[in-house]
Amino acid sequence: MAEHERSVVSAVIRSGEYVAVVAHTAAALAALTYRGRDLVVPFAPEAPIPDYRGIIAAPWPNRLVDGRYRVDGREFAVRVNEAERGCALHGLAFGRKWVLAAHDDASATFALDLGPCAGYPYQLRLEAVYALRAPEPGDPGGLTWSVRAVNSGEETAPYGVCPHPYLVAGPSPLDSWELGLPAEQFLEVTSERMLPLGLRRVAGHPFDFCEPRPIGSVEIDHAFTGVRFDSDGMARVTLRDPAGNGVGMAWDGTCPWVQIHTADKRPPAPNRLGLAVEPMTCPPNAFASGTDLVWLSPGEEHVARWRIYMLEA
Repeated sequence: MAEHERSVVSAVIRSGEYVAVVAHTAAALAALTYRGRDLVVPFAPEAPIPDYRGIIAAPWPNRLVDGRYRVDGREFAVRVNEAERGCALHGLAFGRKWVLAAHDDASATFALDLGPCAGYPYQLRLEAVYALRAPEPGDPGGLTWSVRAVNSGEETAPYGVCPHPYLVAGPSPLDSWELGLPAEQFLEVTSERMLPLGLRRVAGHPFDFCEPRPIGSVEIDHAFTGVRFDSDGMARVTLRDPAGNGVGMAWDGTCPWVQIHTADKRPPAPNRLGLAVEPMTCPPNAFASGTDLVWLSPGEEHVARWRIYMLEA
């Protein structure tokens, strides 16, 4: 890549009839289309990112209660950025400008050196790779999206990651979209602050989408686990418009959790524009609980990847 290209603040990639746009802020997925049809809720790549759309949440996904955690008897506090709930939301990387490290027609790589900083005395090198692949017979192709984290510091670092796309099945209202979510448990939370309470089974609950069915009026902003992985080691969420077209998202066992959010907003904000599907390496508040938390030794790396692809009728 030519040196002048490093100043480019977003990247457009194409393969077949897929087109994606990645912003340099948060290395966020700003748009993904197939044949001109949105597969995610888009935003202007040079504008402020609304509702954390398409960001990479690292070094923790979701919420850290009170912004506090302990490691080896030391207590750390990071900035609370969700004041109404008193939580530190979506990590430290989302507000940063990532560097475009490589770019060709069908792929783009963004990089960020993260930390040490207030409340996180560790140092990580993050690389986000976006690669498009055109459909082939029996394979819808799509966007592969990966994040590689390397501990470039001298201390073992706590770490977690997730993407934050809002999927779009089609032009019909979200209530009519058919969701398939292969997860047998969800994390119950308090109503006001969304503090974790404990796991519940989805069986017999409105959150049971193990067999695909319309979302209806149910409101979801919860983490799910007990994820079913198929014979290829992949979990697959499907979302279809009543016309039959839709979007799918797949990931492997590095993410045993997935946050689902129906993007409910109070008027006059746009309501239920898309379905957030966020495969997570660990659950909310993992820095404090330790549940499924990744510990990166100096020089060690961790890679998580996801794929978003079209579904046709």
